[in-house]
Amino acid sequence: MIALFKSLSEAIKGNPIRAGRVYMRPPQRRDCRKWLELRRDSQQFLRPWEPTWPSDSLTRKAYFRRLKAHALHSNTDLGYTFLVFRDEDRALIGGVAINDVRRGVAQSCSIGYWVGQNYACKGYMTEALSGLLPIIFLRLKIHRIEAACLPNNVASHALLKKVGFRKEGFARRYLKINGAWQDHVLFGLLETDTKIEPIPAIHQEKKNRTRRINGKRFETSPSAAQN
Repeated sequence: MIALFKSLSEAIKGNPIRAGRVYMRPPQRRDCRKWLELRRDSQQFLRPWEPTWPSDSLTRKAYFRRLKAHALHSNTDLGYTFLVFRDEDRALIGGVAINDVRRGVAQSCSIGYWVGQNYACKGYMTEALSGLLPIIFLRLKIHRIEAACLPNNVASHALLKKVGFRKEGFARRYLKINGAWQDHVLFGLLETDTKIEPIPAIHQEKKNRTRRINGKRFETSPSAAQN
């Protein structure tokens, strides 16, 4: 079973995932400077929506600690983390995390995301999430994706609805965000809620391929380069 999880993790790491103007791949050691700079420049923008930042959160030590945790989660099929880059200049603009992967009768996960202040409200994260749906549903074989947002996070609500999520409920004091237990609005997306065309196995891709998600075209590059 562990060998299966490792092979799945390696398959996802094999190529950047391209969607519209962005591409995504797992974080690497060489991304440390860009990640620290983006988080530092956006900290006042991000902190109201995230768990309390550790005192050393903007240090190289903290970044490499995150890399270790990401590797552990992906190698045991518990979660997968991607950084999001703008294709035109390879600027790091944010990140997406597939969390709490549950197998057995559930076959579900939750999803979280963040975007740097200078890149917010420009449609980049809409493209990133849309590009990840085939990975989650077809390669990870997930049946249901869940997401939770603060009630006043209007932009996040709109983003989730735009990529197909449906509002499903309300959870009191659901998560501890910015140092306080806060209510959340709950969203869900099923594999049957949106039409996603099958995509070929990563290691068999020989040329660029396009796929249509919710009426939009997204391209997956076969290049093994990590950009």
